Amino acid sequence: MKYTQRKKAILLLADGTIFEGKSIGIDGTAFGEICYNTGMTGYQEIFTDPSYFGQLMLTTNAHIGNYGVNENEIESDSIKISGLVCKNFSFNYSRDNAQDSLENYFIKQNLLAISDIDTRAVVRYIRDKGAMNAVISTETDLGVLKEKLKAIPDMNGLELASKVSTKEPYFFGDENAPLKISALDIGIKKNILRNLANRGCYIKVFPYNSTFEEMNAFQPDGYFLSNGPGDPEPLVEAQNLAKEIIKNDLPLFGICLGHQVIALANGISTYKMHNGHRGINHPVKNLITGKGEITSQNHGFVVKREDVENHKDFEVTHIHLNDDTLAGMRMKDKNCFSVQYHPEASPGPHDSSYLFDQFIENIQNSKK
Repeated sequence: MKYTQRKKAILLLADGTIFEGKSIGIDGTAFGEICYNTGMTGYQEIFTDPSYFGQLMLTTNAHIGNYGVNENEIESDSIKISGLVCKNFSFNYSRDNAQDSLENYFIKQNLLAISDIDTRAVVRYIRDKGAMNAVISTETDLGVLKEKLKAIPDMNGLELASKVSTKEPYFFGDENAPLKISALDIGIKKNILRNLANRGCYIKVFPYNSTFEEMNAFQPDGYFLSNGPGDPEPLVEAQNLAKEIIKNDLPLFGICLGHQVIALANGISTYKMHNGHRGINHPVKNLITGKGEITSQNHGFVVKREDVENHKDFEVTHIHLNDDTLAGMRMKDKNCFSVQYHPEASPGPHDSSYLFDQFIENIQNSKK
């Protein structure tokens, strides 16, 4: 595509602020909550992460698309972001094992992307003003766009897990593996399943609204609650599931949205952050070992740390060193722990992969 053929495009924020850029691929309009990811690599994994469903992704890295796309670097079966906002978009790619360009990847999935936006200015703005709904568009009628934007629901109270969860249960891994896991899909990433399978697990993945009886019928050795998009509070069925697993003292591990579900199931509150944590360089401290970890994170909601500290059955295990928010917790007398961040780290870093080993160890100890 020649530079001169590209249309003018805009980013319009809910408060009326406008940033101008140029279109990539298809024309059209896309809505969602604007958020930014600070990762320098891994854009394909980010775009296909179900946790980003319903959000417009702004990438802070200045160059996007320069290494193309590869089917081995997807976290789900399709792009999950609502649209892309970036600074410099590369229509050509140089990686030998790339299978296509990022431009074609978006066109094939009929998704809008815009570039030549002053992304540093946008990041500074939403960092100060907070996350808000926005629209990207090649349309020129601002009045129409503003009216449509008003109708987009706020992320607070929004249930999105049902939009990305599997419709039917499915299996992942070697059926002859020594351990069996029942996993609740509220937006699960493929690399989580790979990490469990690589550790000798055969996983049955269940829809978001599955009951304890349905998941327990698989006769699993452990239970897993996945990451996912939206507000955790509306996920009442998942909270009831967590209550049943904990009541029976069965091995339970939760990541991100699953972590928040475990909290809510125990009367611990969650809240929407000013603009969330999204990137692959977030510092976390493990309070049990005293060690630091550089982590991959993607969340706009968080568990209230004070509630965990004041809960007789829980203890804080990890904290985020940038803002002291809760990054991990465990139950004192039950086989249950969870973290806010992503130990599967696709893309990296892999400082936190030991958490999968910890889950396996918990399962094996429970079997003795």
